Amino acid sequence: MDTHRNYENLDYAIGFGNHVETEALKGAVPKGQNSPQKCAYNLIAEQFSGTAFTLTRASNQKTWLYKIRPSAAHSPFVEAPEFGKYVKNDFMNDHGVTITPNQLRWKRLPLPEKPTTFAEGLVTVCGAGDPSIKQGIAIYLYAANKSMTNSSMFNSDGDFLIVPWEGEMLITTEMGKLTVKPREICVIPRGIKFSVEMNKPIRGYICEVFKGHFKIPDLGPIGANGLANPRDFLVPVAFYENTEEEFQIINKYLGKFYKCTKKGSPYDVVGWHGNYYPYKYNLDLFNAMGTVTFDHPDPSIFTVITCQTDEPGVAVCDFAIFPPRWMVAEHTFRPPYYHRNIMSEYMGNISGQYDAKEDGFQPGYGSLHSLFQGHGPDHESFEKWSNVDLQPIRYPYENLAFMFESTYMLKTCSFVMDDQVSLDHNYFHCWDKLAHNKLGDKP
Repeated sequence: MDTHRNYENLDYAIGFGNHVETEALKGAVPKGQNSPQKCAYNLIAEQFSGTAFTLTRASNQKTWLYKIRPSAAHSPFVEAPEFGKYVKNDFMNDHGVTITPNQLRWKRLPLPEKPTTFAEGLVTVCGAGDPSIKQGIAIYLYAANKSMTNSSMFNSDGDFLIVPWEGEMLITTEMGKLTVKPREICVIPRGIKFSVEMNKPIRGYICEVFKGHFKIPDLGPIGANGLANPRDFLVPVAFYENTEEEFQIINKYLGKFYKCTKKGSPYDVVGWHGNYYPYKYNLDLFNAMGTVTFDHPDPSIFTVITCQTDEPGVAVCDFAIFPPRWMVAEHTFRPPYYHRNIMSEYMGNISGQYDAKEDGFQPGYGSLHSLFQGHGPDHESFEKWSNVDLQPIRYPYENLAFMFESTYMLKTCSFVMDDQVSLDHNYFHCWDKLAHNKLGDKP
């Protein structure tokens, strides 16, 4: 698991969606012209577009890369069946999926028994749609114990939102290097090459969106400040490798994996400028909103970033967190109330306890509650929070859970409905005692 790159004392640019300009050698980025006749240092100019050329200026995302070698210089891609054994992206048919409306919960994805890289350790849990039409979503778990050495991958199908819960990820991208540890997230937009190294085994969650990109939600009546602030998102700065070594390039394309070889490192970008890049965010910097009178607000107030469908206000994925915070509501059942809604909810736990299921939802666990399926606190949490003396309390720092919430009806992969990721067949029993609840006297 030893790394071969230095990830200490990294520098970052600041901002979300801003135009960033960075160079590892002074003068690598030309001034006044995107693609000059001859670039400095004999570099090659390459435009990298993350949106259609003809979008409005406000929506257009692209970056100019100044590279030692063009991305086109590699051997032909061939199928790579050693990758993607537990990856599925085509949810438009029912092959390889299990359709069930039941409430589902999974225990931790086991650590691999043999050396496994991030690219090899992906397991699709559920999803909807199809990347070939750029519509839909996929949710994964990952577990790895081996660094990607002289190996790089990129995803043609969608953006990866990575949520670690165990171990620090050391990520090299075409735009530079990032370190991402639990309580941080990272977004790697589609098409950007990256490698994951580690000093210890890593595990976590991923949400992939097949259309659009993540953005910070509008604040509406909250006003100018709150939730996630643009200044707290960190962007890598230019870093390059100038080597003659051969690299393996892995491409996830329409849910399958392909590989090719390339002379020299794909991380040969000496300078770049643009607004299409990977970024990371520390969840401890989230400014949570909540009631100071009564009632439990909707979880949308905890949205960190969102990817919207073509229908405004309806999300491919809202990424919401349930962070440490003060709870002061009066005359209120404080955990999430029992509910049914039109969204699919996949939840995960990064650390500590989740207040609605304090013993039954450990770090690394996941749950899926589909459209209109009732769910909420287990019996023990219901009894505790129905009878506790309501005083202002602060949820401890260790407690941090999250939710991928989507408008799509998610199908589960057949291989996660067996023991591959420890499906909890007894999950539904957490509400058994509540099924015998009796009508009581008026309080």
